[in-house]
Amino acid sequence: MHRYSIKAKLTFLIWGIICLLFASLFLLNTFGLELFYRAQKVGVIKNAYESIDKIIITRENKDMAISDDTDTLKKLGNLIESYSNKYNLSVAVVDSVTNVGVVSNERDGELLDKRVRAGLFDSTKGNGVTSIYKNENYRIMIHRVQNTDYVYIECFGYSRDNQSMILMSTPVAGLKESVDLSNRFLLYIGIVTLILATIASYTIARHITKPIQDLAQVSERLRKLDFDAQYVGNSLDEIGVLGTNMNVMAQKLKETIAQLKEANVLLQEDIKKKEEIDEMRREFIANVSHELKTPIALIQGYAEGLNDGLCEDEESRNYYTEVIMDEAEKMNLMVKQLLNLSALESGTQSMQLSTFDICELIHDVMDSTKILLVDKNVEMTLEGDASIFVCADEFKIEEVVTNFVSNAIHHVSEPGKIEIELKEEDSVRVSIKNTGKNIPDEDLEHLWDKFYKVDKAHSRSYGGSGIGLSIVKAIVEAHHQHCGVYNTKEGVCFWFTLEKSLKNLDKTEC
Repeated sequence: MHRYSIKAKLTFLIWGIICLLFASLFLLNTFGLELFYRAQKVGVIKNAYESIDKIIITRENKDMAISDDTDTLKKLGNLIESYSNKYNLSVAVVDSVTNVGVVSNERDGELLDKRVRAGLFDSTKGNGVTSIYKNENYRIMIHRVQNTDYVYIECFGYSRDNQSMILMSTPVAGLKESVDLSNRFLLYIGIVTLILATIASYTIARHITKPIQDLAQVSERLRKLDFDAQYVGNSLDEIGVLGTNMNVMAQKLKETIAQLKEANVLLQEDIKKKEEIDEMRREFIANVSHELKTPIALIQGYAEGLNDGLCEDEESRNYYTEVIMDEAEKMNLMVKQLLNLSALESGTQSMQLSTFDICELIHDVMDSTKILLVDKNVEMTLEGDASIFVCADEFKIEEVVTNFVSNAIHHVSEPGKIEIELKEEDSVRVSIKNTGKNIPDEDLEHLWDKFYKVDKAHSRSYGGSGIGLSIVKAIVEAHHQHCGVYNTKEGVCFWFTLEKSLKNLDKTEC
């Protein structure tokens, strides 16, 4: 991990706190223990003095010497013994008149008396004695015995009865050794504690920082737009809540970016579609202009001829008029076809569905187109005379059949034949075959395009504009059916499908 990782910082922080704690304990033990110990001993001496003085001044028989007062001596003995056992305090009560010890816990009260008095006298000389407390009744001092290592805290004073001296002493010579020993013990304990604390702090820091490291790795993957990154912790603390929120955020970002990508794809498709529409519009305008150019030129030319009086006889005038009317009719037809096609492609023209006999409709178309076969040695037949009912817009389907039949008639070979075939399966398939030349393979897929003509040189011989097959395809697709074309050995076959009616009732709604 990095040098300044959270785990390292946390480990050093815990280690530093423990080091600071032990350093503080060491300093306090070195410099404060003696002062604290001395203050405690002084407090004990003060309490002992007050307790002894109270017994002395409150005794009942004050006319009797203390040495003769058995009850008082008993009380003093019990009190002195208690302080000796509990606080290692040597106490002696001395009659100041007789200079005789009244009671003491020392086997030789005179030794205590001498030591205390020696310290008192030495204090006047400033030799080894330091006064630490003084009032009108007693004095407390530190007595360092000359030429020895012995140090005492001693008290010399008088009871408030002005007759009894109270002497007290407690040794403090071993205090420095105790401090040194305590410091060494703290040092050993500190070293062991630091080792254990280092291991424990590292373990704890690792446990605490592991979820944070996992979150950091997740955030790094999210920064690289890897939204499959997931926090897998199951804790319920703040880190767990943060991890859960990051998972939710990653999922939301993933969904949002997916939506943006989808929207971008749709936008690109819309842009592409718009470009295609613009291209189709330009192509459409160019095609319409091209198709209208010839009839307009003819109309204009023949009209100018009439206007200029080029037709002197009635026959010529009639011919000019017929040409103008014929070209105007072609223009009108093309405009109607374009309007019809536009309505079909935009979906504004709804289909009027009904049930009708497709065989009957084909027969009607065949009868109406017989006149076109007068000058051609062509036979047109329909296989099967059985009624087949379909569900479709009868008027529009008639337009489809008429267009296919007319197209077949105009492109059939002479002599030749046209065969119309019906097949009834899941749907009704209508096929119109004619003998003649095949359509080039490269032209087959373009036959349904507006203004597309295979035989461009002879297209005007029968008034074709290249719109008819586009209308056929639009009508069939409006019925949610299919149409197509393919070459045969004898010629070409156009086909389309219709929905088969479940009702065999003619002229009824589907």
